[in-house]
Parts: sequence; C-alpha cells; structure tokens
Amino acid sequence: MTTHRAARAAVGTPSALEVADRVWLATAEIDDIPGGTHHQDLARTDGMAGWRAREFLAGRALLRALLAQVLPAAADAAVVPDPRGKPWLDGHGDTGISVSHDGDSVAAAVAVGRPVGVDLQHPDGGAESARARRCLRGSFAQLARLSAAEAAMELAWVWTVQEACVKATGQGIAGRPWAIDVPLGARTGTWREHRWLSLRDRSATPLSCAFGVRNSLGPGERR
Repeated sequence: MTTHRAARAAVGTPSALEVADRVWLATAEIDDIPGGTHHQDLARTDGMAGWRAREFLAGRALLRALLAQVLPAAADAAVVPDPRGKPWLDGHGDTGISVSHDGDSVAAAVAVGRPVGVDLQHPDGGAESARARRCLRGSFAQLARLSAAEAAMELAWVWTVQEACVKATGQGIAGRPWAIDVPLGARTGTWREHRWLSLRDRSATPLSCAFGVRNSLGPGERR
C-alpha cells in the first residue's frame, strides 16, 4: 500500500506529496506562485502571449519549488526536450519531470530514476457522448447513469489518468490517450510499464500521475 507523505516546505511554498517511492507531486493556484525568474525559463517566454507566459512561468516555478524540496541539486537545472519533446533536466537525466496546467491551477511532478507524467483537469461542465464514448468505452453505460455534474467530474478524472500515462511515455496525444482503459472511480491501475494513481483523496480537482513501474534512466545517462 502506498503511503502518502508530505515533505516540509517553506512558508508560502506548496508542500511536496510523495505518492510512491521517490515520486512527488505539488499543486497550486497560479496566483499563489511567485513568478518564475530562472533565466532559461524567462528566455522561453519570448514571443508568448501574456497569459501563456504567465501560465508557463507558474508551472516552471512550481516545478523548481518542488525540486528545491526533494532534489535541491537539480532545482536550477535547465529543462531540455528529448527527441520526442518530453522535458528532462539537463545533467539529471535519471530524474523524470512533468507539469500540467488547467485554468488557474498548476501541478508538477518529479520522479527519481523513472519517467513521470502528471495531469490535472477541471470538469468542463458536460460529458458529451462522443468524447465520453471515446474515452470510456466499456464504462460509458455507467457514466450515463450519473447526473450531468457527476458525469463531467468522472470524465475529467479518467482523462487525467489517460493524459498522465502518455505524458510519462513522452508520446503525448500521439499515444492515443483515449484508448487507455480506465475504470470509472478507480484510484490506481497499470498501463504497459507504468503505474497510475488518481489523487481522489487529496485533490478536489481531478489530478492523476503515472510513473514507470521499474526504475529506468533517462536520456544521456549510462546504465
């Protein structure tokens, strides 16, 4: 059984939640996160729309605050993409990282020795049948028995799992997240070489993460 442990944090800094062995998450509202000031992160915002830059810098600031708590030596590392575009920490290829935004909320994940993906999603107010059928497949009939609000919330929980899984692999939408089977109401499961968790007991906003079952080193690291 996984024991959730929260790391100590400075006042005003979101706490790191250890959801599995050396896998940590942190969440916050964008307005509560001090603006990111890392030179590489700031340089990445050149040409971005104002709202996108704000969102991006909040995500990077949360990621770096999380790293400062659980892996201080990597907190200032440059974030670089691998050949598929998945972000990694330069010089720390054995550390998986992931960031997710939705609305005014942001989440970050760090995993030592394995890839990780995180996703959060506010319910969009409706679980339209085409999208729900695509994502839920065999569970769609159960969704139809729920109220509109409940259905939207459950669909959001399922989608966070599906997104977290393909983010962990670095495939993104090309990984066909809607094809990943996630039972309604499930809190944990496995997909390929990954384990996923839905933080239903820790987050009012649908929030899930996925990480490699076995430790695996990232790009640029020797085995």
